[in-house]
Amino acid sequence: MQDDATEVTAAGIARLAGVGRAAVSNWRRRHADFPRPVGGTETSPAFALAEVEEWLRRHRKLAEVPLKERVWQQLAGHPDGPVTALVHAGCALLLIHDRPPVWLDISSGTDERLAALLPAALDEVLTPRMPETARPGRPDRSRVNGQHPVNTSPTPAAPANPAPASTPTAPAAPALDIPTAPRLLPSVPLLRGVAELAAERGARPAFEFLLGRHLDANPRQYTLTPPDLAGLMAALVGTPATVLDPACGTGALLRAVADRPDRRLHAQDSSPELAALTALRLALHTRAPVHAAAGDTLRADAYPELRADAVLCHPPFNERNWGHDDLAYDPRWEYGFPARTESELAWVQHALARLRDGGTAVMLMPPAVASRRSGRRIRADLLRRGALRAVVALPAGAAPPYSVPLHLWVLRRPERTPAQPEVLLVDAGRFTAEGRGGPDWPGVRETVLDAWGAFDRDGGVEERPGLARSVPVIELLDDDVDLTPARRLPPPADADGAGRLTDVRARLDETLRLTAELAPPPAEQAPSAASGRLPLTTVGELARAGALVMRTGGHGGRARVPVLTDHDVLAGTAPSGTLPESEEEPVVTEPGDVVLPVLGGGAVARVVDEATAGAVLGRNLVLLRPDPAALDAWFLAGFLRGTANHRQASSYASTATRLDVRRLQLPRLAPDEQRRYGERFRALDAFERALREAGRLGEQLVRGMYDGLTDGTIAPG
Repeated sequence: MQDDATEVTAAGIARLAGVGRAAVSNWRRRHADFPRPVGGTETSPAFALAEVEEWLRRHRKLAEVPLKERVWQQLAGHPDGPVTALVHAGCALLLIHDRPPVWLDISSGTDERLAALLPAALDEVLTPRMPETARPGRPDRSRVNGQHPVNTSPTPAAPANPAPASTPTAPAAPALDIPTAPRLLPSVPLLRGVAELAAERGARPAFEFLLGRHLDANPRQYTLTPPDLAGLMAALVGTPATVLDPACGTGALLRAVADRPDRRLHAQDSSPELAALTALRLALHTRAPVHAAAGDTLRADAYPELRADAVLCHPPFNERNWGHDDLAYDPRWEYGFPARTESELAWVQHALARLRDGGTAVMLMPPAVASRRSGRRIRADLLRRGALRAVVALPAGAAPPYSVPLHLWVLRRPERTPAQPEVLLVDAGRFTAEGRGGPDWPGVRETVLDAWGAFDRDGGVEERPGLARSVPVIELLDDDVDLTPARRLPPPADADGAGRLTDVRARLDETLRLTAELAPPPAEQAPSAASGRLPLTTVGELARAGALVMRTGGHGGRARVPVLTDHDVLAGTAPSGTLPESEEEPVVTEPGDVVLPVLGGGAVARVVDEATAGAVLGRNLVLLRPDPAALDAWFLAGFLRGTANHRQASSYASTATRLDVRRLQLPRLAPDEQRRYGERFRALDAFERALREAGRLGEQLVRGMYDGLTDGTIAPG
């Protein structure tokens, strides 16, 4: 049975029918019986999924869509919102995972029967797995914007210093309450589809797919911890029995340690929806009890008596409203009261307060926390008392914001103050990958874990220039107490710096020689210049005649496929972009495609080769796919680069120039003549790429010479 209230966008209709969005727009214009919008906006209308499916069947346009896509459409169009739908789906999947016979029994009847029996079945499963889960039948808790409700009833986990009455803070509440039958009834069609998906791929993978799709569809709403980083942070704490994440987000950090049934997991997040999703995600990954709460951790700590073996935390960065005015006398500030601008140091001290003596915390921090003057007194006390054990500088791209090289702080609640304390500083910045492919995680992991293992075992580590060093605390206790690893590590020893630069110089010489060979010969006047111009056609005419196919880049697609950006086309580099995963069908490049940027006014056209093929076409790009029997790709790209051609096909606004690709012109020539031009254009492209490579090598040689002369590895003679 399909839920009549479920809505679907034009992109979702295109996916159901296996067509592009343009086809859906044509159906709306040409068919008077096409379903009318029931929601959304004028530019992005939403339609009733049941009406759309009926229309597609009637017109024989309904494609065989994978089950996972149908379930996702039901979840995304749920009348109470996708988060509520995802929570209900997670509850059902946990029941299917733990007690499949119970699910088969209660789902065998009508939708009303399933909705009526499901709360009691969930109570039997959720209560032992999540001890704090609210029972069904309790008074309904208020909802905010259709999100998962927050418990407003008093709990023992009230904060030590509650906020003033003028700014009330809700106490921590259980992350999950068992939904009642009226709440579940609209979700029953979705739950039946989710059960089919679980039978096809398993309950845990089904929930991970739906959660991942929801996160990809809303990238600006959530700050995620990438799996590789979560794995590294989990490895740094070893094998603890009790683990707390006080800002759990989507549960990535606790999931990284949820591999043993004897581990006790505690989670809290200020977002009720994230706390609920984390609780369900962890329950599907471990047989151990999961303790999860919703509430502001700093103001309303759900676990004031907890003394965990480990704390893993990716706290919110740069928060001003973290409770500075309300928590001035909080006992957690053992190392000093954080300034209003030092919310991260408040999270550090909260983590230390929830550790047992000797317990370890790993915190993801912005790099400014290591050097801001407002936090130097707290940093100094953390060092003096041996609480801060290591600072690791990660490469850029490790986690959002991806342009900033974040830090990991490894802390330990001291059992006693060490006599001669030292701190480990590690700089993994050299493992930054070119483009946007992410860091070299195997290199980062090996470097960090090797250094931390030796330091934790021996109290020190052998110095590795440019990578790792154990620094006496007394050396850091100056006026700044700057803990930035790059400022405290000796430069990497380059014993063969001169030899390396000699290799660069040799490659530059070879490239310059190749450039001279590829330089075009002296130009000769073409006979047609005197006898008259060649007959011309336009890209638009060729597209209408079927000689080429024209596609434009989009705003979404496959999140994990490299994206060819307009900057890549202009710079002649490999695909370096990313796009959020969406329902929009991406345009995937193929060898022989010609790609042009439409903004900026530059006369550029690039022929896609085997190395670039398979990338998704990015925004502000147009792809032309010529028919090889009618058009030579290099002939097409070469004539489209003409300056006069671009000038006549461009339109101008006050701040930008836009190219109308359909108006670009090229001559009507026979295939043999096209190939003659194409070979010449291909040679010019090779010459241009050689010039770029020579410039890159020249910059590398100059930079290496400056570095070698200044650090003493190269003699001035």
